[in-house]
Amino acid sequence: MNLLNLWNTIESYLFPQLEDLLTEELNKKEREFVQVCTLAELDHFVLELEWKRVGRRSQDRLNILKAFVAKAVYNLDTTRSLINYLESAPTLRRLCGWEFKKSIPHESKFSRVFADIANTEICQKIHEKMISSNCSNRVIGHVSRDSTAIESREKVVHKYVSDKKITRKRGRPKKGDVQTKKKTVVERQFHQTFEENIAELPIHCNKGNKRNSNGYNSSWKGYKLHIDCIDGDIPASAILTSASVHDSQVAIPLTQMSKDRFTNLYDLMDAAYDSPSIHQFSQDLGHIPIIDHNPRKSGTKKQFEPLEKRRYNERSSVERVNSYLKDSYGGRAIRVKGHRKVMAHLMFGIIAITANQLFKLV
Repeated sequence: MNLLNLWNTIESYLFPQLEDLLTEELNKKEREFVQVCTLAELDHFVLELEWKRVGRRSQDRLNILKAFVAKAVYNLDTTRSLINYLESAPTLRRLCGWEFKKSIPHESKFSRVFADIANTEICQKIHEKMISSNCSNRVIGHVSRDSTAIESREKVVHKYVSDKKITRKRGRPKKGDVQTKKKTVVERQFHQTFEENIAELPIHCNKGNKRNSNGYNSSWKGYKLHIDCIDGDIPASAILTSASVHDSQVAIPLTQMSKDRFTNLYDLMDAAYDSPSIHQFSQDLGHIPIIDHNPRKSGTKKQFEPLEKRRYNERSSVERVNSYLKDSYGGRAIRVKGHRKVMAHLMFGIIAITANQLFKLV
């Protein structure tokens, strides 16, 4: 459905109908919740969670999926706090699909359904459909790329020494021996498919270290979320990796993910992405890479041209999206463990941000 027609439908038909049904006017957060659920078209994806085997038929899957959207919209920390809020907010409870308090499932059922949501990657599919449906038919000016730290409450998986047999003799090579230089991760990604690149990215929980905007190093335990953001502060693609993964190792996979969803002109990245392979990969797609120069080899930093500097300033949109996610949509409250579940939790917030920013464009 066209986004403008969808907005007109919500504004002129859906809101009045809901308010008549609920006998009271929807507040700002409830309207936002309705907008997100409508644009996400949750009923088209809930079939993957339905009963498909012997036993008692599953129930409340769509209602629980809506409830997790509400958890992100209302920035609730835990499932227990979500259930308590639904019990005390009759309007939101009815919007999710439960008329009475006793109809709300137990916390354990929420946990089981969330595990199914994470394993089937429904949130990623919902977000991909939202971007493809609303952004594929127009040319995007800028893609801003950056990462943000995601702290979690789980044990760090330490690196272990490989058990592979060493095929080369240790020490200095003999005179005349030709040593082939091993390709870096980014150089290897240049010639691989998206599936191959994603499969090679580490996804276990570990420790990360990053320099903040003030020049100080900060460390954390958990993961790192890499985001491609387009004009209008709309998060268009996202990949979750281990905290220790360098930003440059996710640039090419993110570009491959985004190019199947929309067409853009400029790729904006900070100095962490300054690599010849990333520059070339962007140019081969017909994009213009504007990447801050990293003086690690030359020792002298190259400055942008005035027009390039003006475009590079548009990269602040991805920093705003990271701030939205952490401050207002559950990005700081990670209470689940494991890569799939952490990604599902974050994607509910990204879906909500995407819907809100798309409606702002209208």
